[in-house]
Amino acid sequence: MTGPASPSPASPAPPEEVVAGLEEAAVLLASLRRMAIVNTNQPVRFVALAGGVSSDIYRAVLPDRTICIKRALPKLKVAADWRAPVERNRWEVEWMRVAAGIVPTAVPAVLGEDREAGCFAMAYLGADDHPLWKALLAGGRIDAGTAAQAGDTLGRIHAATADRADIAARFPTDAIFYAIRLEPYLVATARVHPDLAPRFAALVAATQLNKRVLVHGDFSPKNILIGRAGPVILDAECAWYGDPAFDLAFVLNHLLLKGAWRRAWRARYGDAFAALTRAYLSHVGWEAPAALEARAALLLPALMLARIDGKSPVEYLAAPRERDEVRAFARALLQDPEAHLERIAARWVATRSAEG
Repeated sequence: MTGPASPSPASPAPPEEVVAGLEEAAVLLASLRRMAIVNTNQPVRFVALAGGVSSDIYRAVLPDRTICIKRALPKLKVAADWRAPVERNRWEVEWMRVAAGIVPTAVPAVLGEDREAGCFAMAYLGADDHPLWKALLAGGRIDAGTAAQAGDTLGRIHAATADRADIAARFPTDAIFYAIRLEPYLVATARVHPDLAPRFAALVAATQLNKRVLVHGDFSPKNILIGRAGPVILDAECAWYGDPAFDLAFVLNHLLLKGAWRRAWRARYGDAFAALTRAYLSHVGWEAPAALEARAALLLPALMLARIDGKSPVEYLAAPRERDEVRAFARALLQDPEAHLERIAARWVATRSAEG
């Protein structure tokens, strides 16, 4: 896990370290003891890390090393009433173990697991040598090579797990994936846009039925560190054996949304989008690449709209103009679908160019 990323020009200064309270520290310490990582008398200092909305994440400072401990929350830290089972922590660890067997450098080392408390420990990766991809993109460090590495890593994991009954049996997580991905993103957004409800319902049904590879479910720049050996992927709480198009559309969505926020860099985000897409699709052999691409292209505008009007709106698009632009673009694509991902990106870039 990483520490707080270096701020972008528009980001506030990093907050002061927040140390865990006595009650929380006691829970975390007991968990580390059950994992046999610390002994009874060993002191540990727990410092809260900036993370997502679904877990508490701490840097655990031990006398001889620093590690990371993560604890799943039953209620996510968003305005909407969004709850999810804490046992998803178990499947995150399982995803990391499978991924480590395919691309060893793509995940932090798992150091221990405490299913009783919904916690696990992993190697701590500092921001100095493992910056967060989201922070790099926000600060203008938009490198197509980095995007291609991310697409390559995702493609390799999908390819190695495609049509594997043994892997599918390790991830009986359909209900969890629905609770923390399909419902808050697609079902909830359909309630805000009832005229598009049939389209969203069809996307949910198609995604649920297409069970081909091990899906990360939250493959996003906020969950990808950029290390010297390549991307390191975090936060696989949504792990599911299902539709690979979801992971591809999910990460590409963020590259489009960044272009609504940093409009001057929209074409550069578009270049990263194309590089990631091509690197990923080069690994697709379990089905026709065009078929997978078409499903991702259908999901992409739905996910764009979901990050505006679903249960987890993206935090950096606060201006009404930005949000309205995404709504208009996404709604048009949902009403008149496009089957090719790079054409979607080209239309998005052209919209910016036409406006000047």
